[in-house]
Parts: sequence; C-alpha cells; structure tokens
Amino acid sequence: MRPRPGEVLHFSEDPTITEFRPHVAAQQSEAYVWAVDHARAPDYWFPRQCPRAMAWTAQSTSASDRERILGPGGGERVHAIEYGWVERFLSGRLFAYRFSAHAFRPFGEPVPHAFVAGEPVEPLGPPEPVGDLLQLHRDAGIQLRVLDNLWEFWDAVITSTLEFSGIRLRNATARPVRD
Repeated sequence: MRPRPGEVLHFSEDPTITEFRPHVAAQQSEAYVWAVDHARAPDYWFPRQCPRAMAWTAQSTSASDRERILGPGGGERVHAIEYGWVERFLSGRLFAYRFSAHAFRPFGEPVPHAFVAGEPVEPLGPPEPVGDLLQLHRDAGIQLRVLDNLWEFWDAVITSTLEFSGIRLRNATARPVRD
C-alpha cells in the first residue's frame, strides 16, 4: 500500500475519519496532520502502537554494515518487532487514507521523513483496507524480524552506516540490564 504520484498517505486503525485536524504530536510544539510518501509508507505497515526498529541501505552504507545488519541475501531493508506484538501485527486491521500531496509540505531535517499540513484536510476518498501486513512486507522485499527485545538490534542499527527509523520504541520491552 503506497501512495500514487501526487499523493501522500495516512495510516490508521480507525476507518471512520472524515476530516483530519492538526494535532500536537509527541516531541512537537506545532499542530499538524501527518502523512507519508512512497518511501516512508512501509514504516507504518504496523498497528499504531507497535514498537518497531527499521533499517535500510543508502549510498553511504558500508558492505560490512550491510552484511552485519541485513545479512547475506538480506535485500535493502529490514523491520523488527517484538514477539509480544506478533499476534496483533498478524490480526490487525489497518486503513490507508489518501490525500493530495499539494496540501502538505515536507517535514524533517536533513532528509524529510514525513509530510505535514497545518490546516484540516479531507481524504480524497474513503479509507482503503491495507490488507495482510505480513504479505505487504514480503511483496515489498522487506525482511521482517521478530525479536525478544528490540534494543540490541536498535543499538546496532543506530551505530551503523544504514539509514534507520524507530517508531513507538517507548512501547518496547524494557532494555535488558547488563551485568
């Protein structure tokens, strides 16, 4: 599930929204309606509260980091969730709302990771069921890893030369205590 040219998407578990109003998100001071483009849509192929750690290759990715994080034959991208979220991931119902990209502006530095609108916006049509989240990952060639705990993977990713994103990590199992 990706936006068509000239569109951005908002993913939600609520199929009844008819107008999106700006709201203040965590760690933000301004109210926005949030959406994503083609490249960042896979970041949201999860139940909303599901913690996930994601990594993907970039031009600057070293061969050793690619091998270490993605593994042999690992493709270009990997997403990781915890076992405690698998059932909800597999059974969840997710919907995509399509918007005209003209109502939004890029958000994030140095590379935008989202698109925002400061005014209320209406979707281009009714929400579309996203479908099988596991199949979406498979069809997109994205590895999906299921781990006991995200933190060791996250620590490896953020110290690598891969690009990365962590969403809802505050909902992850606590970081293991080291002896």
